[in-house]
Amino acid sequence: MIAESVNPLAITRDTWLDVGTKAGVPAIEVEVVCSDPAEHRHRVTSRSIDIPDLPLPDWQQALNHDYDPWDRDHVIVDTAGQDRQGSLASLIGHLDHFIPARHDPGQQ
Repeated sequence: MIAESVNPLAITRDTWLDVGTKAGVPAIEVEVVCSDPAEHRHRVTSRSIDIPDLPLPDWQQALNHDYDPWDRDHVIVDTAGQDRQGSLASLIGHLDHFIPARHDPGQQ
């Protein structure tokens, strides 16, 4: 199960974690950040939308957004200086530590 959403508040993170627990599936929390302020600002201010009339926050609104600090272990993927493929590779590398290796019947 993969659930993707903005979870700036601890209560929403707790709720998604509870969904995984109740479903009996592993839950790995991932925080995606962009540690380069200039790159982050460019991404926020140059986004395009595919949902008609969806208002996007400007840079100041993005900075002012409520964001609770994380209080438990989670994966952090820093997208600064990476394209989508690089960020995905980083995520997969992190997840390899959490997901048990699958047995390949062709290997002895």
